[in-house]
This record gives sequence, structure tokens and C-alpha cells, in this order.
Amino acid sequence: MGVSRRRLLISDFIMSFMWVWSSVLIKMFVHTILGYGAHDLKGEILKHAISVINMFLFALLVKATKGGAYNPLTILSGAISGDLTNFIFTVAARIPAQVFGSITGVRFIIAAFPNIGRGPVLSIDIHRGALTEGCLTFAIVSISLGLSRRSRASTFMKTWISSLSKLTLHILGSDLTGGCMNPASVMGWAYARGDHITKEHIHVYWLAPIQATLLAVWTFNLLVSPSKDEEAKKREKVRMMHHSFLVQKLHVSTCFSFFLKT
Repeated sequence: MGVSRRRLLISDFIMSFMWVWSSVLIKMFVHTILGYGAHDLKGEILKHAISVINMFLFALLVKATKGGAYNPLTILSGAISGDLTNFIFTVAARIPAQVFGSITGVRFIIAAFPNIGRGPVLSIDIHRGALTEGCLTFAIVSISLGLSRRSRASTFMKTWISSLSKLTLHILGSDLTGGCMNPASVMGWAYARGDHITKEHIHVYWLAPIQATLLAVWTFNLLVSPSKDEEAKKREKVRMMHHSFLVQKLHVSTCFSFFLKT
């Protein structure tokens, strides 16, 4: 395994660890330190504002680590359209690293703050829960794919749109499934509770988001034409293959001519 891949695995572990901690620290800052109630409007607005700032911080970390991530769905959507080697590396190494980072982070949280809570819990039946997480995931993956195609948009604007979209979808699903759209983060809390292998957890927080991610990528590729950059890369690849073929043909012809002369 190359150095860059080892660096990615370490980055995924650390960022997943930091992500579960960040959500807890935001809630503690708003409710414990500042003293806002659980349903206080000012407290909710402040919490959401800090959450957006937190997403900007993690967007900077993604750039600083050259591709590190804390959400399996983010890297899965990119791996689906990539080569087989990258897909296997993502599924077999990067996603487990994120899960292990989240579990480690939650274990440290519970050790430091035993009464902090037990993470997102499914409050509806399994079928509606799976549908909710699936729809939320489909929406955010589609938005992320759309933003990745907008090469002219600034990084700040992309992060702003992505952060507000995630926050809005989280609020919509928070009372039903927790609105996490992050299987690794949910896995950390479920493992701490001991219900990470239950039918509800696997169907709602893993199978439904993964299926929604696959559907979003397939739908996006079906409806949206390739960008100019991708078309240029494909043309360049075809040109290089044609050039290589001509070089090999010329080499064979030269060798054959030399053989006939001798």
C-alpha cells in the first residue's frame, strides 16, 4: 500500500473521530455552557450557525488532507464511477477506517461525559425509517454530484450550498431517524449502545443510504451530460491510445522491413 493511501486511511480515521466529537462539543457549548434549553429558538439558531461553520472547517480539512473524509457515502459515490482498484480500496479499507474512527471517538466521549446521550435513535418503524434516510441521502448525494460538476463556482460557494443543504436535510429528518446521512457516525453510537447488528440499524442506516447513493449516481449520470473537462480527458485518452497504436505499428513495420532485408 502506497504512502498516499496510508495517509488517506489515517486522515479518514482522524476526521471521523473529530466529526463525532464536534457534534457533541457544539451541543455542550450551546446547552451546557451558554445555558440554552433544548427547544430554545435562539439556542437552535446558534447551534445551526456553529454547525455550518463546523462544516466549513471540515471542508478545509478535506483539502488539507488531499481527500480525507468522514462519511462513507461521500467516498462511495466517487468510487462507484472510478476504477475497480479504487472501489475495492474504498470499500475494504477507507470505510472500515471511518467506522473505526467513529467508534473510537464515541468511546472516548462516553468515557469523558457518561451522561452525554446515546446518539441518534430510530423513532419510527423500520420501513419509514429506511425510506427517510434513503430520500435524505439521495438528495444530498445528488446535490454533491451537481456541485462537483460546477467547475466555475468558487470553493466557498460550493461549501456554502453543501453545508446549508446538509443542515436543512438534517433538520427535516432529525425527529425521525436523526437525519445523519452518515453510516459511520451512526455506527459509532450504535456500537456503544450494543445495537449495531440489529435489523433496524443495518436496514435504516446502512442499506438504505448505500442503495440511495447508488441510485443517485446512476440517475445523475443518466440525466446529466459529461462536463467539458471530462470530455476533454476522454478525447485526450483516445488520442494517446491512437498515438500509442501508431507507434507500435510503426515499430513492427520497421522490424519486419529489417527482417526482410536481412
